[in-house]
Amino acid sequence: MKIFKSEFIKSSDDYKKCPKEHIPEYAFIGRSNVGKSSLLNMLVNNKKLSKTSSKPGKTKLINHFKINDACFFVDLPGYGWAKSSKFERLKWQKMTQKFMINSSKLSLVFLLIDSRIKPQKTDIKFSNFIGTNNIPMNIIFTKTDKMNKKGLENNIELFKNQILKSWKKLPDIFLSSSINKTGRNKILSHISKINNNISYK
Repeated sequence: MKIFKSEFIKSSDDYKKCPKEHIPEYAFIGRSNVGKSSLLNMLVNNKKLSKTSSKPGKTKLINHFKINDACFFVDLPGYGWAKSSKFERLKWQKMTQKFMINSSKLSLVFLLIDSRIKPQKTDIKFSNFIGTNNIPMNIIFTKTDKMNKKGLENNIELFKNQILKSWKKLPDIFLSSSINKTGRNKILSHISKINNNISYK
């Protein structure tokens, strides 16, 4: 999949306010500061498409970016940011979950996992929410450039073991780095294959 056009379309605080155009949506979500915005910018080769920040909790709305006029990449608020209030965390969680459950155009959710750390309860809990609601999910391990091979393989294996306690089989898994563009071609090719088999009336 070659990206020739990417543009920000809209930020929404409710799934009912999201763009109505009937093209597939590919959502990206993970714990705060997992590198969602950096990954999106890397995929579309545009450092300014999605705003990045060193401070967790930058994304607070459902952000739609149209790609090649053929699909949407959706940047969802991160979860698990301890410095935000309980009210805010609950609000973002409800907004995100309602979008994921109710969007008829949602083709796939990419769950982003920080490859530098061992499995987190919040990640496992969210993956189980996705599975319980029969939402298609793939996993992207981010920031792989910051890990040695042995440490990376160990953390991934630990996560696989945890997720298989609830899932019958493993989702597709990708390794990524926004610094050296690891995984870019594989992720985009995967999206392209799915997109070619989808049509909405």
